[in-house]
Amino acid sequence: CANLKENTEKALKETGIEAEIIKVENMKDIVSYGVMQTPALVIDEKVVSYGKVLKSNDIIKLIENNK
Repeated sequence: CANLKENTEKALKETGIEAEIIKVENMKDIVSYGVMQTPALVIDEKVVSYGKVLKSNDIIKLIENNK
């Protein structure tokens, strides 16, 4: 999970996008998103990835596709 957070921070820095990153650790909150496998990435309340640590370039693609 820490690696996904770091890669997300890197992706945001590379794109110049300002966003708040919230690391959710409460299992009840995680399950409320329908996520059964972590880590997960949620953009604008939509789960876009779960169960793997994405690289920053993959996160950039997801950010661009979810604008």
